[in-house]
Amino acid sequence: MKRVFVALLTACAALTTGAPAEAATLDTIKARGALNCGANGQLPGFGMPDAQGIWTGFDVELCRALAAAIFNDPQKVKFVALTAKDRFTALQSGDVDVLIRNTTWTLSRDTQLGLNATGINYFDGQGFIVRKDLKINSALELNGASVCVQQGTTTELNLSDYFRSNKMASSKPIAFATLDEALKAYDSRRCDAYTTDASQLYSVRLKLARPEDHVVLPEIISKEPFSAFVRHGDDQWFDIVRWALFAMLNAEEFGITKANVDEQVKSDNPEIKRLLGTEGNFGEALGLTKDWAVRIVKGVGNYGEVFERTIGQGSPLKITRGQNALWTKGGLQYAPPVR
Repeated sequence: MKRVFVALLTACAALTTGAPAEAATLDTIKARGALNCGANGQLPGFGMPDAQGIWTGFDVELCRALAAAIFNDPQKVKFVALTAKDRFTALQSGDVDVLIRNTTWTLSRDTQLGLNATGINYFDGQGFIVRKDLKINSALELNGASVCVQQGTTTELNLSDYFRSNKMASSKPIAFATLDEALKAYDSRRCDAYTTDASQLYSVRLKLARPEDHVVLPEIISKEPFSAFVRHGDDQWFDIVRWALFAMLNAEEFGITKANVDEQVKSDNPEIKRLLGTEGNFGEALGLTKDWAVRIVKGVGNYGEVFERTIGQGSPLKITRGQNALWTKGGLQYAPPVR
């Protein structure tokens, strides 16, 4: 019995002493002095360098929000451009600390890759773009069409499912390793249509030789909830990535902006006080500072500000909020309370 008791004590001690190992990612980032963030690199509005080499986009700003929370400096990020094919390997191998790259959250990705999705940052769905001269008004008219698609994406599987479920003649998918390769093939008429997430269609149309000659078809054929991904086994880092997004959503709901956050710190609203760190120790529970959410909003703004600036009405894409509006405004975006 004594041996069993000692064994139990040893096991409990191992669990206790093992807890700090879960903070390895945050410790590594701090020691390095920068966050390594896996991003797209080719997608206007979501992630790519501009003409001056400065990274811009919705996903890019979510990476910067993490850097702001950790370092109080949104610029302390190294962006790593990843294709759809190599994005998960880069995260699994530790080449990046987090993957924020228009990546759909699915059951297999959540269970078979050793990765965790941290929360839906963008609700999307798959669509099609075709040339106007084909006079196609619906995806249901794409019987037997050749369709350009990117490898390593849910897009390939969704395409097959859509044609089969609608009893349409099999499509002829032509797969390419990168978005740019697939788009160039479509633009040179190697394919009748190009399919990807609807948000990307508005971005990629700007890259075509004559954008005005192409039309996005009305059908959305899938659910594509985008999420950041982190490796299994580091609950603290998972929580930080998840709650950075939640902080931005809560900030928008409470009317806290980049311009007024310093004034909002003086608020008597208990929910705002907890979010901004003037009440409670919620930042410390994450391994961050009390003002972690203040740092995020000062660094990049709230969720709505980031959306409008990068892909919304303040951007060339002019994407409407739709499902990505707050729950209080008819959308699906909703964050748990800081409590």
